[in-house]
Amino acid sequence: MTVSPVKEMLRTYPADLGGVDREAMERCIEECLACMQACTACADACLSEDDPGSLRKCIRTNTDCADVCDTTARVLSRHTEYDANITRAVVQACATVCKSCGDECARHADMHEHCRVCAEACRRCEDACNALLATLG
Repeated sequence: MTVSPVKEMLRTYPADLGGVDREAMERCIEECLACMQACTACADACLSEDDPGSLRKCIRTNTDCADVCDTTARVLSRHTEYDANITRAVVQACATVCKSCGDECARHADMHEHCRVCAEACRRCEDACNALLATLG
């Protein structure tokens, strides 16, 4: 069984992570990375549809969500001189954007399979962000 790089990096961090719930942190980082990829791919797929103009809001929401998820994963991957206020704000923003993007993609899920897949990734990321937020001090 392969151990994820996220788990390994958390395990091998040389300093104390304090009271951080490592499993919640690991899950959140992994879901952020997965959601970033799904949103990037969904925006690209929307651009390839016959009428991409009708998906303008979906494309914009996807690109915003991908950027926020990428940033969140990067912030969560840095532990030196940790600032809980910054982390909470970034993770909360990610949960909010994932909810909006998931809602927007769900509107198109019946017509576009890629939007269904993306909506599911957004929901998983939103859940992971909220679970991590519940553990942050």
